[in-house]
Amino acid sequence: MRPDPVSPDPADPFRTADLRGRVLAAWQASPARFREDANAEEDFALGGYRDRLVVELAQNAADAAARAGVPGRLLLALRDGVLVAANDGAALDAEAVEALSTLRASAKRDDDLTATVGRFGVGFAAVLAVSDEPAISSGPAGVGWSRARTRELVAAVPELSQELDRRVGHVPVLRLPFAVMRTPEPGYDTAVWLPLRDEAAKALVERVLAEVDAGLLLMLPALAEIVVELVGARSRVLLAADLDVRVVQTSGPIDPVLLADRPTEERRAHDWSVRWAVPRPPGVPAVVHAPTPTDEPLDLPALLIASFPLDPTRRQVAPGPLRDLVVEQAAAAYAQLVREVASEATSADDVLRLVPGPAMKGALDSELRRAITFALADAPFLPGGQRPADAVFVEGLPEAAYVLVADAVPGLLPPAWGRVEVERLGGRRMRMADLVDELAALARPATWWRTLYDALESVDRDALAGLPVLLHDGRLVRGVRGVVVGAPTDLAAALATLGVRVADPGLAHPLLERLGAVPADPFALLSDETVRATAEQSIDADDPEPIAVAVLTLVAAAGAPEEAARWLAELALPDDEGEWAPAGELLLPGSPLADILEPDALAFVDAAWVSRWGAETLAAVGALRTFAVVRDDDVLLDPDVCDHDLDAEDEWVEAMLDELPEGDHPPVLGAFVALRDLDLVADDRWPEALRLIARDPVLRAAVVEPVGVDGVDLSPYTAWWLRTHPVLGGRLPTELSLPGASTELTLLRPAAPDLGLDRVFVEAIGVVGNVAEAGEVFWVPLLAAGVDPRGARPDGPGTVAEVPDVVGRVLVDAPLTYVRHDVLTVAGVTCEWWVDGDEEEVHAATLDGLARGLAWVADRWSERMLVAQVLAAPERVEGLLAEYAWEAER
Repeated sequence: MRPDPVSPDPADPFRTADLRGRVLAAWQASPARFREDANAEEDFALGGYRDRLVVELAQNAADAAARAGVPGRLLLALRDGVLVAANDGAALDAEAVEALSTLRASAKRDDDLTATVGRFGVGFAAVLAVSDEPAISSGPAGVGWSRARTRELVAAVPELSQELDRRVGHVPVLRLPFAVMRTPEPGYDTAVWLPLRDEAAKALVERVLAEVDAGLLLMLPALAEIVVELVGARSRVLLAADLDVRVVQTSGPIDPVLLADRPTEERRAHDWSVRWAVPRPPGVPAVVHAPTPTDEPLDLPALLIASFPLDPTRRQVAPGPLRDLVVEQAAAAYAQLVREVASEATSADDVLRLVPGPAMKGALDSELRRAITFALADAPFLPGGQRPADAVFVEGLPEAAYVLVADAVPGLLPPAWGRVEVERLGGRRMRMADLVDELAALARPATWWRTLYDALESVDRDALAGLPVLLHDGRLVRGVRGVVVGAPTDLAAALATLGVRVADPGLAHPLLERLGAVPADPFALLSDETVRATAEQSIDADDPEPIAVAVLTLVAAAGAPEEAARWLAELALPDDEGEWAPAGELLLPGSPLADILEPDALAFVDAAWVSRWGAETLAAVGALRTFAVVRDDDVLLDPDVCDHDLDAEDEWVEAMLDELPEGDHPPVLGAFVALRDLDLVADDRWPEALRLIARDPVLRAAVVEPVGVDGVDLSPYTAWWLRTHPVLGGRLPTELSLPGASTELTLLRPAAPDLGLDRVFVEAIGVVGNVAEAGEVFWVPLLAAGVDPRGARPDGPGTVAEVPDVVGRVLVDAPLTYVRHDVLTVAGVTCEWWVDGDEEEVHAATLDGLARGLAWVADRWSERMLVAQVLAAPERVEGLLAEYAWEAER
């Protein structure tokens, strides 16, 4: 049998009979009062307090412990269908019984309003969610309530019968207390007994007891221990001492003005209180506690228990000035909590996870977030005691780099702290590129910069474009691109003189090269635009000597490469008369070129400089040992444009244009190569000059290699110049034939002096190599007969005849007529064919001779045999043309 916790007892220490009498009298006098009490209790039991059964029982236990000044203990046990809640502390008294039976009035008064969290007040109505027969006992005395007995007493009042029928028998249970005798749970001072109404109530109690956790101890700090007993399960003991949380608690006086809009009993409160606990224990709802859970969500990783004013449902925080005060104080306490956590934290995450995020879960949550964010912005909880409002962080900054540059940027945070949470609190996010700009104001030794470069190895290259570099002269420049790294001291000084930025010798770092720095390769640096420009303009410098010394130092370090001359021939060097001139206009003493030029045609390099730098280095910058080679690309063949300061260059251009078909635009020569200073060669030194040119591959190429324009081979400038000047024994090369030429050829062109030059070279400069070049092919019979063919004509008139039409299939430009001879003689010498006069009239005595004459005047000499075959067999023209085409394709 289930024990009956409400057996009547004649002893009534809590004056329950008196309380019942007064309440019944009030209901009898005003049935509306009965209805009001019934509605209120129903609201509390089924509404605002329905799911707070355990919290309200624990709250009463905490209050009792606080009143007695003892560590609170609470037992929650489900036994044989009865929920027992036993606790230590102040015993039940008459005042408390009256408070429980008045629904809207707590027994707390004056100081009790802040010292406790609600002793036997309206929250006790939560017990009605599971029980119709609740009871409380302290020692042998107790008080109980009964739905059945209350309904019985109400039914006996005639004035209430109509209301009772209207409510289908529902009565306000807690308004009519009854004296009971029940001994408390052994070892505890007070016990609440709740016989459960049905299986649904039992299921609810089992669920809420299973959910009890240590978070309840945080809400109610007066409790030191909670024991939970469930049938079929081991007892659970929760101890406040086991809670691994950090708590910040603060309180202060309330200005009475702030309580003007609160109910009478609340206006007697003296102090506000705030308690934060972090982390929020698992299972504790993420809501504001005041001090028990409300329906106000709070999405922070901490538990807030504060003396917020509540609305009548006890579920929502009431608006007003008191709420605003508690919000402000809660934010200040939260900032203090974050500072304490930060003082012991081992990682940024331990602290920054406490920073409120941007999302909000409700009006109060929003107010708290704003207030906390404002308070944290001014709280010195960041490393070094910095405030977020003063902090700066750099995205992607390596830790090793931070250690080096922390003092360069006020407020700079370690990389682990560079997060969006700091930015939400007013911290400034700085781009890596902006930090790099800040570094340009630092004065640091080379070793410091090298260590920094090591630390920045992993950073994106674009962000480091403006990285400062310490130069060898102590200057600090922004930007790596173009800076020379790894140069030894002497080379660094030379490059600096030339306007090149050179890093301190200790800063040859791979990072700088990846960012565009230039390795100190002397040969490569000869192509540097700054070096080139400085050398080219050195003749106009106030003092060319430092520039010349710097360039020669660079060239010497590069090994005096020959190809450097074309870049640096404008470098000013001192001559043997103390003047300065471009290197390309100065001779090296004892050089082959100096031996063949007219005396005083060019000045010599100062002898002291030759001794100091050596001929190889001076030659590398353009000083002349042999003819200078002029090179250019994409040259426009226009006399007004093509100008390389060469003798008769415009005449060469005109001559080349005469060899090309006319067009709308001047032709372009892809590559131009020429020898300079040919006009300075002494007349009697041309044999040596020609041998010098012919035997040097570079110089020779300027003579023997033709230049092409639109598929037409043209004579290069140097070959043309030599061909048009008396360089062979005082005569033009075109007036002479090869040494050892045939008798026939020497009749037309005297033999050139034998200078030991090869045939390809002498023919390239215009020396005649065969009779065809010297005159005409048809002169051969006369030359063989020892007759000078120049001016000779056919001996007889012959007969004008038409050229067969079939010839037009082969030679489109063939003459329409020719002069036919039975026997053709010229100057008494028998010939097969002859071409007479400027009009190139063809004379022929045979078909083969006619074919040769027609091919010659049509400028199609290679097709003479085909023309002869066509003349001999006109009917075979198609086959002959096909065979010729097939042979040509092969």
